[in-house]
Amino acid sequence: MATEFRINGKELLAKVEELIKEGNARRIIIKDENGKTYIEIPVTVGLIGAVFAPVLAAVGAIAALASNFTVEVIKKEDE
Repeated sequence: MATEFRINGKELLAKVEELIKEGNARRIIIKDENGKTYIEIPVTVGLIGAVFAPVLAAVGAIAALASNFTVEVIKKEDE
């Protein structure tokens, strides 16, 4: 079971950073308002800081493409 958030492009990067810092997500999937998947981010325990910098840069670029997104979070206990 996954949790979904509907957010606008301006909030996308902050939400993804928040989810990574929480540490209970296994995978983060970013989709546009039509359900098209832009990026799937596997969040592995032990990956921090500089490793996520390129991922966050990609998320920032994606945020500029559209105004509304769905962020699907698959949590560790959902496995």
